[in-house]
Amino acid sequence: MATQPALSSPLTLPADPRAVDTTDRILQEITVVGRRLKGMDLKISDLSTASASFRTDIACFREKVMDLDQRLTTVEKHVTMVPEHDAELQTPRAKITDLEDRSRRDNVCFFGILEHKEGTDIKVFLESLLPELTGLVFSPPLEFQRAHRISPLPKATSGRPSPIIACFLRHEQAILVLSAARSQGPFSLEGHEVRLAADFSRITNERWKAFLALRPQLLEAGHKIWPLQTGSYVDHIQR
Repeated sequence: MATQPALSSPLTLPADPRAVDTTDRILQEITVVGRRLKGMDLKISDLSTASASFRTDIACFREKVMDLDQRLTTVEKHVTMVPEHDAELQTPRAKITDLEDRSRRDNVCFFGILEHKEGTDIKVFLESLLPELTGLVFSPPLEFQRAHRISPLPKATSGRPSPIIACFLRHEQAILVLSAARSQGPFSLEGHEVRLAADFSRITNERWKAFLALRPQLLEAGHKIWPLQTGSYVDHIQR
């Protein structure tokens, strides 16, 4: 029986240095890519979280927009109703203005009286001053419910004395004093001009100013307007 020859050991190829270097570089690149992928995974996770938060914010924003839209619709409805409500309020406003004017009809404002000229009692001072200024004889004697200086004027007119406002006890005497002021013009007290005026509400005063500004134009246009003489201004406060 023939003897078989023994198998020889497998051949070992000599290593190629260039192939080894290439393999190492590939492995290094793979490691780097793996690290980058992990970093990208973290970033993607952060983006997913931010996206979820963004979607939540958008949902809240939509709710707020819808709420604002509903409120805007409500406001628009109210705005369309404003003219109607304003028309309804005109009569009460006119009545309130009229009541305010009537409540002030016994008041007279004095402009140009020097500060502290009145002494310690303004009522006593006016009771003696008015007959001297107007030349009127009052029977019964003048009496005032109250009298005081009005708060200081704005800075633009801070050099002027504060006005005095006095509430007459008798309405007829207030009318006489205002009539004398309209007929005789500004009075003079120690070289200073003193003017008197009725006390009206703010709305009425604004209307008077607007009327006085338009009066010359209305007269030029041929409109008949009652004159601003003694009776006109006084008759207005006697309503």
